[in-house]
Amino acid sequence: MYRAERKPELRPFEPDLDHANAGTRICRQRGGCFVLRVFACFKTGAVSLIKGGIVLKHALPALVIAVLLILWEACVRLFAIPLYVLPAPTQVIAALISDAPPLASHALVSLSEALAGMGIALALSLVLGIAMDAFPAVGRAIYPILVVTQTVPMIVLAPIFIIYMGFGLAPKILTVTLMCFFPIVVSFADGMAQVSPAYQNLLRSYGAGRLQIYTLAKVPAALSSLLSGLKVAATYSISGAVVGEWIASQRGLGYYLLRVKNNYMLDKVFACVLVIILLSLLMNGLIRLIQRLCAPYLCDKEKENAP
Repeated sequence: MYRAERKPELRPFEPDLDHANAGTRICRQRGGCFVLRVFACFKTGAVSLIKGGIVLKHALPALVIAVLLILWEACVRLFAIPLYVLPAPTQVIAALISDAPPLASHALVSLSEALAGMGIALALSLVLGIAMDAFPAVGRAIYPILVVTQTVPMIVLAPIFIIYMGFGLAPKILTVTLMCFFPIVVSFADGMAQVSPAYQNLLRSYGAGRLQIYTLAKVPAALSSLLSGLKVAATYSISGAVVGEWIASQRGLGYYLLRVKNNYMLDKVFACVLVIILLSLLMNGLIRLIQRLCAPYLCDKEKENAP
């Protein structure tokens, strides 16, 4: 008679806990937690590499500038280049220190003109940007004029301003305003144009009017673009003030630069250029400080998007 074979019963795996505990005790006695130690070493090394990469990222431009300055100094000393042709970096620093009081006085004049022009450009950009966004016909009519103003060199317009406005601060401030106005208004208008129509319709469904749509949605959404335009304009502002002073002025970095240039004091010319660069960086840093105080979330977003 056929008898069916009985299949072996499958039982769940039951680990030998006593054996495992014994093995764990042996591992701990021989140095223990080897995997955790390896992981801790790997984590420490990774953090060190990341920090080293960040330091290298910021130190590399400074290293390149230092190398260029050393080569510049060496070439001037080696080939005995006269001062009126090309000064050495050490001569430029010496001129900057010796002429520090007059440079500081002229720099304050240029800085005040730049701040005044930036303020006027910002106010006009806010008004005109909202008008261009609210009324498309205004944008189509004004935008080509804004582009044309950027195609004309400011060195050409500055004498015309002086003819009609005299030799005071007004033509210099107007020069700064025209140089700073375009990047601010274009960035602001583009930022408002990127607000989703669906979001605007949602606000309208809750009873929001046109003014509330701008105050609650469009202007806050365009804040990042506005600050980006301000950073660009801040860099141009000092240059605009110097261009206005170059044409006709009795004070300011442009006047100082013209005076020392006519006397072939190239060390002081380079020192003045260095002051202009530092003031431009200061204006840019001022906008970044305002951004950090008024909109710190934008700074965090920039850090996340940074390469």
